[in-house]
Amino acid sequence: MDGIVTDVPVGVKRGSDELLSGSVLSSPNSNMSSMVVTANGNDSKKFKGEDKMDGASSRVLHIRKLPGEVTETEVIALGLPFGKVTNILMLKGKNQAFLELATEEAAVTMVNYYSAVTPHLRNQPIYIQYSNHKELKTDNTLNQRAQAVLQAVTAVQTASTPLSGTAVSESAVTPAQSPVLRIIIDNMYYPVTLDVLHQIFSKFGAVLKIITFTKNNQFQALLQYGDPVNAQQAKLALDGQNIYNACCTLRIDFSKLVNLNVKYNNDKSRDYTRPDLPSGDGQPALDPAIAAAFAKETSLLAVPGALSPLAIPNAAAAAAAAAAGRVGMPGVSAGGNTVLLVSNLNEEMVTPQSLFTLFGVYGDVQRVKILYNKKDSALIQMADGNQSQLAMNHLNGQKMYGKIIRVTLSKHQTVQLPREGLDDQGLTKDFGNSPLHRFKKPGSKNFQNIFPPSATLHLSNIPPSVAEEDLRTLFANTGGTVKAFKFFQDHKMALLQMATVEEAIQALIDLHNYNLGENHHLRVSFSKSTI
Repeated sequence: MDGIVTDVPVGVKRGSDELLSGSVLSSPNSNMSSMVVTANGNDSKKFKGEDKMDGASSRVLHIRKLPGEVTETEVIALGLPFGKVTNILMLKGKNQAFLELATEEAAVTMVNYYSAVTPHLRNQPIYIQYSNHKELKTDNTLNQRAQAVLQAVTAVQTASTPLSGTAVSESAVTPAQSPVLRIIIDNMYYPVTLDVLHQIFSKFGAVLKIITFTKNNQFQALLQYGDPVNAQQAKLALDGQNIYNACCTLRIDFSKLVNLNVKYNNDKSRDYTRPDLPSGDGQPALDPAIAAAFAKETSLLAVPGALSPLAIPNAAAAAAAAAAGRVGMPGVSAGGNTVLLVSNLNEEMVTPQSLFTLFGVYGDVQRVKILYNKKDSALIQMADGNQSQLAMNHLNGQKMYGKIIRVTLSKHQTVQLPREGLDDQGLTKDFGNSPLHRFKKPGSKNFQNIFPPSATLHLSNIPPSVAEEDLRTLFANTGGTVKAFKFFQDHKMALLQMATVEEAIQALIDLHNYNLGENHHLRVSFSKSTI
C-alpha cells in the first residue's frame, strides 16, 4: 500500500489513512485492519476499522492539516450542521483527526459542501476527505477526553437530555413543540433576505413556508418545516449563531403556531408547496418557469441533508453558505477593508455627492475623495468591510455618466481629510454625519431591499398630491425614457422603469432625496421587480 499521499483537495474520494505512522495493516483481502496510532507522541490509542480499498464514500471522514492547538470541540463543530457526530479520534502528533457521522449521507453532504467552501479552523485551511474505514472503533479508555467532549456535545444536540450511564440514548431527543420556528435577527447590520434564511435552514430538512416581517424595529421570520424534528434540529444547531461575521445573530424559538397561512409568493413570504400563489401588489407574478423551479427545489429539499442550490447573489451567497456550514468568510468580514478605489470616472461630471448617492445604496458612505492629480479616480470610505464588499460586487462594471466604472478594494485604511484651511476645490467631502445614510438604524427595512442596479426603480415617500404624470416628467428630465410606471395600492410607493440600467443609475443619482413638497423627500432605490 502506498504510504505517501500528496495534498488531495476536499471531496476527493480517496482515503489517506495510510498516512498514519505505526500502522499495522493486515493483507488487502482481509476485512479488518488494526492500526496503532501514537498521538502526542506517547499515549497509544488502539484503532480498529474496516479497511475499504474501493475509495468510495464513507461516514468516517479523515481531516488533515489541523492547527496544532485545535480542540475536539472545534473538529466536532465542523460536522454538526450536517448531522449527528457519533465518534472522533484526534491524532494530535500528526495534526489529523477522524470524524464519524451517524450516516453516510450526512458525510457525503459535508464533503460536498466543503468542496465548495474551503473549511478553516483558526484561520488555517484544512483538508477533509473520505476515510478508508466504514466506522471508527476506538478504545474508549484511551480516548476518554474525546469521548467526554462528544457526549457533552451530543447532550446539547439532544436538548440537554440526561445522560443514561455514559451513553446518550438515541431516542432521548425531546419531541419538538411545533414544526414552526420564530426567528429574530439581532445586530442586523447587513441584509438578511427570505432567500438567505431558506438557504441556511434547508440544511436541516424541507422548508415548506417562510413569512418575514419587521416588528419593534426588528427583522423577524416564521419558518415552517414538514416535520417538528427538523425544527428542533435547526433550533439546536443555529440558535445564537451569526449569519455574517460578528453580526446578524439568530435568535430562535418554537412558535405557538403549528401551520402558516401564506397568501403571496414574493420577497416577504413564500409557500414552497404552492408555486401557483399570486405575488401580491407591487410584486411581479411568478412566471411558469420559476414556479416549476420552485416545485423542483421543494422536492430536492425533501431529501434529508440535501443542500439546496444557492440562489443568492455574490457576497450574500457566501454569507449564507458560511452560516450554514459555520465557516469563516475569507475577505468578507465586518472588519475588512472599508475603502474602495473607483476608477474610469467621467471627470467632467462626477462629484463627491453623486458618488455618495450611488454608493450609498449599498452602505453608509463616510468620506469621498476625488483624486487631485487623477480626477477620473476616487476613494470612497464605507462604514465597514461588508458594505464595501457589497458596493464593489454590485457597482463594478456599471455605467455612470456614460463610462464603465471600475471598483476595487483600496490599500488605504481611511480617506484623509484635507488639512484645515487648505482648499482642495471641493474634491473631498466628509459624509460621516449625513442624515441620508440608509443603514444607520439596525433592523431597518432597507437591509431587506438591497438589489443590483436595474432599469426598474422603487420610489417611496411620495406625497398624496403627486400624480403619476408628475413623476414620469420628473424622471424623463434626467435624460432618459420612462418605459413604465405603477403605483402601489397606497400611492406612497411606486415602481418606475427606465429604458436602460444606465438611465436608472442616472435618475437615482439625480432624484434620490429630491424635495417633492409637503416635507416629502423622494426615496429612490433599485428594484428586482419588473412592471
